[in-house]
Amino acid sequence: MVFNHLKEPIHLYVIIIKKLRKDTVTDMVKHVILWTLKDELSAEEKAEVKKGIKEGLEGLKRKVPGIVDIKVYTDGLASSNADLMLDSSFENEDALKGYSVHPDHVAVADSKVRPYTKIRSCLDFEV
Repeated sequence: MVFNHLKEPIHLYVIIIKKLRKDTVTDMVKHVILWTLKDELSAEEKAEVKKGIKEGLEGLKRKVPGIVDIKVYTDGLASSNADLMLDSSFENEDALKGYSVHPDHVAVADSKVRPYTKIRSCLDFEV
């Protein structure tokens, strides 16, 4: 073993290395959103809106730098109190900030999301 000459347990060195890495490398970030669609939409309209949101947001993976993964879930169980969910991952927090103002994202949000949603809940966190 490489660390045989060290008197401290190896796990202490692993902790130190992780701490040094944390100070110099930013972590991947998750961006999760739950939306509730407007009440005045019919079931057929809601299905079309969900389809448009899914296609629009998932299509951003090829257009916006820093997106690691992006998925929209539209088929919640009857126990759900939201209509759809965005589950996305970004290389780091700066990539998420860039996504939020990227023209292609803003275009999808302004045309396919905001006009049809009444509630938006968001949670961003490091992973």
